[in-house]
Amino acid sequence: MQRTKESVQFGEHTSRPQLSQIPDDETDAVESSDEIEETEAPVVANQDNNVIIDNEIDEATDNNNGTRKSNRTKKVPPRIQDCITANDNEVDEDGDLVHFALLAGAEPINYLEAMSNLKWKQAMEEELCAIEKNQTWQLVKLPTGKKAIAVKWVFKLKLNPDGSVAKHKARLVARGFLQREGLDYSEVFSPVARIETVRLVVAIANANSWPMYHLDVKSAFLNGPLEEVVFVTQPPGFMITGKENMVYRLKKALYGLKQAPRAWNKRIDGFLVKQGFSKCKSEYGVYVQKSTSSIILICLYVDDLLVTGSDLAEIKKFKSDMMNEFEMTDLGTISYFLGIEFLNTSKGLMLHQRKYAGEILKRFNMTDCTPAITPMETNLKLEKNVDEDAVDPTLFMEDPRQSHMKAATRVLKYIAGTQDFGILFPKTAKNEILEIVCYSDADWCGDKTDRRSTTGYFFKFLKAPVAWCSKKQPVVALSSCEAEYIAGAYAACQAISQLEKCTWSVPT
Repeated sequence: MQRTKESVQFGEHTSRPQLSQIPDDETDAVESSDEIEETEAPVVANQDNNVIIDNEIDEATDNNNGTRKSNRTKKVPPRIQDCITANDNEVDEDGDLVHFALLAGAEPINYLEAMSNLKWKQAMEEELCAIEKNQTWQLVKLPTGKKAIAVKWVFKLKLNPDGSVAKHKARLVARGFLQREGLDYSEVFSPVARIETVRLVVAIANANSWPMYHLDVKSAFLNGPLEEVVFVTQPPGFMITGKENMVYRLKKALYGLKQAPRAWNKRIDGFLVKQGFSKCKSEYGVYVQKSTSSIILICLYVDDLLVTGSDLAEIKKFKSDMMNEFEMTDLGTISYFLGIEFLNTSKGLMLHQRKYAGEILKRFNMTDCTPAITPMETNLKLEKNVDEDAVDPTLFMEDPRQSHMKAATRVLKYIAGTQDFGILFPKTAKNEILEIVCYSDADWCGDKTDRRSTTGYFFKFLKAPVAWCSKKQPVVALSSCEAEYIAGAYAACQAISQLEKCTWSVPT
């Protein structure tokens, strides 16, 4: 029996409600339930809110296959309103897909995508070769009652200061969040050199015209022996045929394990002590080797080493010993260390972070913003302004308002205007007196919310700034005198540490 056209008005004659009367979050459920009802004919709503049954569907829809489209207004999510969107089939002037152009310089999302690229595949093979060469693991059967920790590939493009690609790096990482404290690991702390100590060592080397070198340990964490018994799965994409059910028992640490930094630090610490180095008492990431005629200083930051000293031959010998013990890369005279760029000028050595500043501005889309002369407005006091409009909260921020957003934006504008600025370590005379100059200050009850004061101090060594600080005091000072004493105590602690390190510049 052939069906005839039939039109039914929404209202009393039908139990099917109008889509406009249903909240957006319930519309999908209603439409889904309508599609699976076999006893009812497929329907759509026309502009007059009529239901058209069966053979009027093609006239009510925009396509020819009878697929029903929602009439709801599509809204762009707030998080991408400031983004430039492109359709999947959009092409550029050269006829290339824009979608693929956006991903041209990005890291692979997963190992399957990396395996299809020759450079990333070679990087993965180099990582596995380094693991095998270092005898990091052993293929075994998983003991009964034990669980293996899964591993994954992490990909990263290493860039030069000018933004060009320096290296394709693939890292095999263990999913350390599956480890249990006391069973899979115990100690995890690993000391590193503080950034103010790095600046002080640079100041000492610059004042004495010592050479400075940058060494990088390849796959550093793979050198740290493990005290615990840990099993990991075989790396994705490199399963051994016929032995898919077997796992690796780790002899040494793997990236991602919670105890990996600790294991590596113990390994290199033991080696440096055997070479005659001693750790600084107030800075466990700094090592000193002194003799009657020479001195060598090392700043250790995980797998990066800044090496300087008075005797070039002793430095070369140390570099040779390091390369015999570890697989290392000699990056030559230091030019880039921990995000800091080194530039030799006629007036001395300048340290700047132009590349890092550019990355920050690009990240927040403020490359072409109007620069600000100062990082903050004069006499600006930030507080919890509940009457102001709220802004989108960011990680570790509590209820930010428009005034806070404005203050943060001004800091970025100040960075935009000072990208070419840096810290100058001036050339000094040979017999110039070694001295540290310190300034400290404090406000009183500067925070209107909790009434706590702010401590500030500034240190100069041989006319070069090496350390500074501005932080809120942990207690409420009852007077301006007490606030000044607290600030002076903080500065004195820093001064004691700096004075001990200044003795490195004089060989015994």
